[in-house]
Amino acid sequence: MVRPKQIKPPFPKSEPTVVIHDRVWYIPTLADTSLFTFPGWPSLFKNENPVYVEYCSGNGDWIVEKAKQYPERNWLAVEKRFDRSRKIWSKIHNNALSNLVVAFSEAMMLSTNYLPSGSVETIFVNFPDPWPKQRHAKHRLISPLFFQEAHRVLTPNGSLVVVTDDEAYSETFLSLSKEQTAFQNAIPSPGYTPPPDDYGTSYFDALFKDQGKPIRYHKFKKLT
Repeated sequence: MVRPKQIKPPFPKSEPTVVIHDRVWYIPTLADTSLFTFPGWPSLFKNENPVYVEYCSGNGDWIVEKAKQYPERNWLAVEKRFDRSRKIWSKIHNNALSNLVVAFSEAMMLSTNYLPSGSVETIFVNFPDPWPKQRHAKHRLISPLFFQEAHRVLTPNGSLVVVTDDEAYSETFLSLSKEQTAFQNAIPSPGYTPPPDDYGTSYFDALFKDQGKPIRYHKFKKLT
């Protein structure tokens, strides 16, 4: 069995480097992103299958199950914490998942520097950190810039799915979506529902449900 601590980044800590190695796409915060050119999805996955991206992948429980459930799809897990990224890496190996790669990266750093336009079928954001204090709002992932990047990256008629337990953050998504002429809320009023029965679960999903928190599922369709 492959364990998370067995991972060996292909560069010394003193020289952070953007590189794809052993099913991990390393994009350290201090790395020079100009020195790396993304070779494209077919090169990364060795096939032409459609691509699905999950931001905020955590320990990878949700996306690992999706990769097993849909082997005809390629999956990219995006997680900025290395302790969590390496757990996903170990699950990739232990489940022999050739259709899953983990990107150790901050979400917008990955997207704005590397993801090709019109190349992703669906973007999933599961339980993003709400950063509830106003002075920390700049750290929130869901923002006008994120909607802009999502629109660029998604294929025509692609979808952006966001799941949260935080009511205030949910209302932020809904307000931002109303300001976007490039997206349409795919869910009737009030604009969200509980996740579909077959959506899947994760550590945070189970945690918040155990705490009795309602989970809000949002889906926005890209308008061509």
